[in-house]
Amino acid sequence: MSEPVAMSTLGHVLIKDNDPRVLSLLPDPDRSVVAVTAPRAEAGHWAGAPSAVASEGMVYLAYRLRRPVGEGRGYAVAVARSADGVRFETLLTIGREEMDAESLERPTLVRTPEGGWRLYLSCATPGTKHWRVEVLEAADPAGFDPVDRRVVLPGDAKTGVKDPVIVRHGGVWHLWASCHPLGDPEEADRMVTDYATSVDGLAWTWHGTALAGRAGSWDERGVRVSAVRFVEGGVVAFYDGRATAAENYEERTGVAYGIDPAALTASGDVPAAASAHAGGGLRYLDIVPLPGGRTRLYYELTCPDGSHELRTELRHAD
Repeated sequence: MSEPVAMSTLGHVLIKDNDPRVLSLLPDPDRSVVAVTAPRAEAGHWAGAPSAVASEGMVYLAYRLRRPVGEGRGYAVAVARSADGVRFETLLTIGREEMDAESLERPTLVRTPEGGWRLYLSCATPGTKHWRVEVLEAADPAGFDPVDRRVVLPGDAKTGVKDPVIVRHGGVWHLWASCHPLGDPEEADRMVTDYATSVDGLAWTWHGTALAGRAGSWDERGVRVSAVRFVEGGVVAFYDGRATAAENYEERTGVAYGIDPAALTASGDVPAAASAHAGGGLRYLDIVPLPGGRTRLYYELTCPDGSHELRTELRHAD
């Protein structure tokens, strides 16, 4: 990480890159352990894109399984549970065919205020560059059934929508989603993050682009918000970024701030966290509050053999 000099004013609260509220949430692979291994120890085989919820003494985790392009891509999403946040028991697996999708990307697992559960799935429309988001609902995380699904973020002919980050705060559902332009197939890997709100988490109102890449920077080609924390006076967001199309699949993690969740400003001239191995991928950070002021981080990390595995870190309260 570069020298922590950047800062942002959130209301009357000054946030710096070296603020403990930021540093305590930045991944450090040297402190991590493996939660889910890659399906195979070869390049293009991944377990990652996590979304986790702590509930009633358990950690519930949804994550994506992937093969190389041409061999199935994102072929399944698994839902699992753990008593310690490290060793997981698989509850169910949903295949791409069950969602009529060419590929699945990051899932989003949410517990509703009424006590039910939702699983939002990012689905690639076959034969196109288009992405949409569908939702499954169940009384228990083991009960998701693809038969009972509905589209909640359809995208359109010009834009593919996927990888939503969903946070309930102040009685409002907040969403940040990765949006891709579809006009030119050669440019479809570009991404910005748009922001939306909802009263029920199903019907969404869009409020424009919250975060875009910076010209000449390490995140120029695309940015994808992966985790958001509301703090006094605003929000701190963690995001995946890449400089070129060649860095697709190997994004690194950055930090952005904003008084308004619809307007985030990226900070730092270099990534805040990356893998030490070829490609440098450290992406899809998720942050899970635990009892006693502890926090558990989950993220996807590039391994020496080119595979990606799902890592976790436990952070104790200060």
